[in-house]
Amino acid sequence: MPLKPPYGPVGEAGPDTTAGSWAAFARAFRDPVQALPPPWADLFAPLRTGAVDDLVVIGQIGQSLDGRIATETGHSHYINGPAGIEHLHRLRALVDAVVVGVGTAIADDPQLTVRRCEGPHPARVVLDPKGRLAGSAKIFAADGVRRLVVTAADTRCAPPAGVEIVALPLEGGHIAPHDVLASLAERGLRRILIEGGADTVSRFLAAGCLDRLHVMVAPIILGSGRASFILPPVERADQALRVPMRTFRLDGETLFDCDLSAQRVPVGRAKIST
Repeated sequence: MPLKPPYGPVGEAGPDTTAGSWAAFARAFRDPVQALPPPWADLFAPLRTGAVDDLVVIGQIGQSLDGRIATETGHSHYINGPAGIEHLHRLRALVDAVVVGVGTAIADDPQLTVRRCEGPHPARVVLDPKGRLAGSAKIFAADGVRRLVVTAADTRCAPPAGVEIVALPLEGGHIAPHDVLASLAERGLRRILIEGGADTVSRFLAAGCLDRLHVMVAPIILGSGRASFILPPVERADQALRVPMRTFRLDGETLFDCDLSAQRVPVGRAKIST
């Protein structure tokens, strides 16, 4: 079935594309010597190699025009339309691992697989400091994909067989984003998508642990509900974080591609698999 996500700059219609051409792009993306073919090269090329170290860390948020990811009751399916969801699946197809917080894993029970496009499924990582996630969660499904749970060092965590346990110290009740990335790098995971929820993405943003941030804005206004970002307050508007940014049109939605590499703290190099 033809996929038609216009990945052109705002104001320009993008090209029609097919699932087959996307599969070719995904293969070329992982080959460091192969040029990236259009139409996705402009958007995804910055995710190919790290600008700070060997890692590339992307945050992703889908929101309404007024910066909401869900209604006050928590309903969010679906703020973004088909093109926005397809973009998320393309991100998954290009990374080594996708990370979510335990709150999102419990509330949404996501599969975190690639279904809207062709490409490999990434490793699935859940941040679960207190070992709250049930073994029946879809993230833990034994489907041949690598699965990891990041938990506090003193927590009794017993996920299903085959799930890797990454035990890390707590800082202020949370596991530090830098420690999460360093541990994933030690396990050979270098392209990492921080998919949600808002609290998890916000903590990685505030800690300077994102290279890029993709904000997919849908043309709806919720009026109230859960905010996209939960960050420390600033007193003045001129203290706000301002970053280089590009915009892309995806059907009726707008993607803001924010370059955060200037504030990203170094983590290190990913272990090379043998």
